[in-house]
Amino acid sequence: MSEQLKQHRDQIDAIDEQILKLVNERAALARTIGSLKDDGVIYRPEREAQVLRRLQANNQGPLSAEAISHIFRGVMSNCRALEKELSIAFLGPLGTYSEEAALKQFGLGRSAVVCASIDEVFRTLEAGQADYGVVPVENSTEGAIGLTLDLLLESTLKVCGEITLPIHHCLLSKQTDITKIQHVFSHSQSLSQCHEWLNKNLPRAQREPVTSNAYAAQMIHNLVSTDNTFAAAIASKRAAELFNLNVLAENIEDDPKNTTRFLVLGKHEVAPSGHDKTSVVMTSQNKPGAMVELLEPLSRHSVSMTKFESRPSKQGLWDYVFYVDIEGHQLDAKVKAALSDCEKRASFLKVLGSYPVAVV
Repeated sequence: MSEQLKQHRDQIDAIDEQILKLVNERAALARTIGSLKDDGVIYRPEREAQVLRRLQANNQGPLSAEAISHIFRGVMSNCRALEKELSIAFLGPLGTYSEEAALKQFGLGRSAVVCASIDEVFRTLEAGQADYGVVPVENSTEGAIGLTLDLLLESTLKVCGEITLPIHHCLLSKQTDITKIQHVFSHSQSLSQCHEWLNKNLPRAQREPVTSNAYAAQMIHNLVSTDNTFAAAIASKRAAELFNLNVLAENIEDDPKNTTRFLVLGKHEVAPSGHDKTSVVMTSQNKPGAMVELLEPLSRHSVSMTKFESRPSKQGLWDYVFYVDIEGHQLDAKVKAALSDCEKRASFLKVLGSYPVAVV
C-alpha cells in the first residue's frame, strides 16, 4: 500500500470516528426532545422536511441532494426508533414499490405491516394496528389510483405526507437467457408501462397480469424447475434480491421519467413546514356554472391549484366528486380564506390533509 493511500484512509477513519460521535450526540438530543413532547406524536413530517431541505440547500457536493436525503433519513429514522419503532402499513408482498416508498420515507427504523390490498391498509390504520400507512395515489403515465381516492373520501384518516418514487422496472427470472422467455407476469400497469420494450425485445412472449409486481416475482421464485425455463416477471431490483432471481434487463419502462406518487396516512394533523400542499375533496351544486363558481375563490385569493381529478360519487348517475390539490397549508391565511369561501359554495367539502411537499 502506498503511503499516500494510507494517509487518505487514515483521514477517512478519523472522520468516521467524528461522524460516529456526532450521530450519537444527535440521537441523545432527539431522545431528550422526545421526552419533552406532550402529545405522543413521534413522527413529525414537517420537521423532517425542514431538516432535509436545509441540508440539501447547504450541500456543496460531491454527494447529490438525493444522496444527502437518503443518508439523513436513515439517521432520523434510527433516532426516531429510540422513542418508538413505528409500524408502517403498505400494499404487499415485500418487494412492491409501496414497500420501496415506505423505506424511502421512514427508513429501516420501522416495522412493516404487509397488507394484501389498499383497502386493508386503510382498515389496518383505522383499527389502530399500525401507526402510519403508505398508499399509491397516482402515476405519471397511468394517472390516478381510483380506489385510493374513493377510500380517502370515506375515511377519517389524514394525509400526513407525500412520497414521489421514480419507477424503474426490471425483467426478472430464474433463467439467464432472455431469448428463452415466453411468458411475462406483472401488474397490468407495469405491463402497460413496458409495452414498447416488450414489443421490441420479447414480441412473442405472452403477457399475463397479476395482483402486484412483487407477487409476480414471488410466482417465478416458486415455480418448479420444469416450469421456470420460459417465465419472467417485471418488478423492482429489490424484488430480485428478495426472491433470488436474475436481472435479465434493467430500466425497461418506456418512459424514463415514470414516477408514482404515494400518500402517507395517519390520524393527526401536520403543522406547516414552509413548503406545503393541501388536498381537498368537494362537490358542486347542480346548476349551470357551478364548477367555475366553486373554484373561483382559489383564483381570487391567489392560491395555485396543482391537481384536479373527478370521480363518480356513487350517490347518483353522472354525479361526481372533485379531488383538488392546492399549494400551501390550510392554516396559511390565503389558503384558509379560499377554502372558507369554497365551502360556502360547495355542496360538500372535506380537507384530506395539509402536508410537506415531497423532498427527493
